[in-house]
Amino acid sequence: MGKIKITQVRSQIRREGSQKRTLQALGLRKMNQTVEHEASATILGMVNKVNHLISVEEIK
Repeated sequence: MGKIKITQVRSQIRREGSQKRTLQALGLRKMNQTVEHEASATILGMVNKVNHLISVEEIK
């Protein structure tokens, strides 16, 4: 699988605890912070859970 670039675009304030922990597991702590991950099934599941808080781009 390829790599994806994940950027946090919305705040985690007033979100459920599980969503906050998912953002932390992805390595996102601040607004507009960007991280890169392999597009594995685990990462894609976490991305799907918080897709309203992040922006995802595929890296070629």
